[in-house]
Amino acid sequence: MEHCMEIDTEDAFPEFTLAEILEMERMFKEKGVKTFDQEFCEEVAAKFSSSPYRTGISVIAWEQVKTWFTNKQSGLEEKATLLSLISTTNATRCVQRRPKKIVSSIRKLASQYASEKYENPIGERAAELSDLAFEALSAKDLAWYDVATFLNYRVTYSGDLEVRVRFSGFRNDQDEWVSVRKGVRERSIPLAHSECEKVEPGDLVLCFRENEVYAYALYCDAHIVEIERREHDISGCTCIFLVRYDFDNFEDKVESHKICCRPTKRKD
Repeated sequence: MEHCMEIDTEDAFPEFTLAEILEMERMFKEKGVKTFDQEFCEEVAAKFSSSPYRTGISVIAWEQVKTWFTNKQSGLEEKATLLSLISTTNATRCVQRRPKKIVSSIRKLASQYASEKYENPIGERAAELSDLAFEALSAKDLAWYDVATFLNYRVTYSGDLEVRVRFSGFRNDQDEWVSVRKGVRERSIPLAHSECEKVEPGDLVLCFRENEVYAYALYCDAHIVEIERREHDISGCTCIFLVRYDFDNFEDKVESHKICCRPTKRKD
């Protein structure tokens, strides 16, 4: 397991979204001790609670905001003390050489957001997380699940940006750290009956797979091997798709209702 340098608190504040955490990071850096004032915390809480991105999510109390800023300050003081002690014992070779590289990587990796095409800074990208629908790869079963919210973020010493993910329909004890580059992407789109002709052999799809090991079916990455085109009837698409799952190369014949296409394919 890789050692990580946390950019923010761990899971003590799952009430805040990633965009809100980034906003508070900025406020703390710019305003310092003013962030401890009750009036300031009330303004922040009101702003977050009235945000359209918080629709369906519990409102934020000013006490929660103040506690976040207080713990942020305490965390910085504890880290400073720890680094001082480690430096004294001459054991900081890894810690001392990495921080500048890591801090500079935050903006670079977040701006790319799993693709070299992205150019927005980390704050703007984080805000967009609430504006788009995403899915994330679970390390527990290598299946993709819809993302309910992004709770936190961190950067590993290898320079990989990770986000703490709350999966839709799952409790907080099922939250996971997921690599943005490898395991977060825009949500796949169910294949419409009228668009089956756009699917071609070799395409990456998200496919519904019944699993004997787990008590539920999984959505897993697969590639189209071949397609048996059939004339559609009143019920819609009747074509049969032979898919090969990426995880174990298992092949299966499925109907269109079990297939979701990648958004990039739909745009093409």
